[in-house]
Amino acid sequence: MDDWMSTLFPTENRTIEDFARLSARLRAAMGPHIVGILRRGLSVVLDFPANTTTWRGWMRSLISDAQVKHELHVLNFSDAICKQRLRQRNVSGQHPYHVTDETFDLFTSYFVPPAPEEGFNLVIHSAE
Repeated sequence: MDDWMSTLFPTENRTIEDFARLSARLRAAMGPHIVGILRRGLSVVLDFPANTTTWRGWMRSLISDAQVKHELHVLNFSDAICKQRLRQRNVSGQHPYHVTDETFDLFTSYFVPPAPEEGFNLVIHSAE
């Protein structure tokens, strides 16, 4: 998603409000295309945030519309590990966005773990 956002909205994506508005436009544009790909029997890997029930609801709607099997991969790592990896990514210069610790904290403050009633087949990845 970051590549799409940085290409389509190189100067507009500056705040969390910008991100919410612009990513909604991206989801609206990509959703029908993703469903079409899935209906053709091809796999799709979405690198979209899934930290809220609303975001996951959009993903679940694509799965339901396409009537396909799915997996939701959940990364269960400490904030310290995530921040360390973000800092390494920032230093590498190979990613369009540099994420500060403050931005990480802001986005993770919205995190809601997936619940069974959301209907996902979960694959949990952890440090252990």
